[in-house]
Amino acid sequence: MTDLDREVCLCFHVSHRKLVNYIRIEKPRRAVQLSDCFGAGTGCGWCRPFLHKIFEQAVADRETDWELPSDEDYARQRGTYVRAGGGTPPPGATPIEDA
Repeated sequence: MTDLDREVCLCFHVSHRKLVNYIRIEKPRRAVQLSDCFGAGTGCGWCRPFLHKIFEQAVADRETDWELPSDEDYARQRGTYVRAGGGTPPPGATPIEDA
């Protein structure tokens, strides 16, 4: 099971716990509405596939059966994504790891 305190959106420092609670309380109808949870997914865009997984599992009312990559791999993969032109983190985002 994924650690609920892990940040999913590194641009706006949104944790898995914040997302799960947002879904439980606000009951969004579509995954894209998770952007209303502290701006999740609106920075570089790296976390969007993970946001969709979290949303799908919450809607299906299932326990998380997948894991985020390790903190190091997650940050490294995000850095690769951003350097390849995938998106631009806003000021205040977790810095991009050096290659």
